[in-house]
Amino acid sequence: MGAVATEAERQAAAHPERRDVFLCHAWGDRQEAAQELHDLLERFGVRVWFSEKDVALGTSLVREIDKGLRMSHIGIVLATPNLLKSLAAEGIADKELSALLATDRVIPVVHGITYEELRDESPLLASRSGLSTGEDTLEQVAVKIANAVRPESD
Repeated sequence: MGAVATEAERQAAAHPERRDVFLCHAWGDRQEAAQELHDLLERFGVRVWFSEKDVALGTSLVREIDKGLRMSHIGIVLATPNLLKSLAAEGIADKELSALLATDRVIPVVHGITYEELRDESPLLASRSGLSTGEDTLEQVAVKIANAVRPESD
């Protein structure tokens, strides 16, 4: 195992609340595309903050999202038709996106829409280098994200 991977494991053990990525998604995607991307990323060794597992019943959703944003290194924005609707309605995903765009740590994943459709709703997000399931499978997208956030060195 490489030195980078060993250090990443040491950091994870010392700070279990820290995550490699924060998965920003629309409520309507939580049990399908977002869940699938979460599961794939974790299978490839990426520690993911995901509302479906990280927000306990009875806690403040907004407060937990704020904590998740602070404790994650990179934001992954799953841009779908549901997300575009949520952004237009200025829902919670819109607030997550605003916080992520204030950093240089955001990767859009376009899924079921085009970059042009994303650009129409969020030019700032569409201007970021990202990935598209129109070009790669969701599994290939997850591998590319894993390689970007958890680089191995021997």
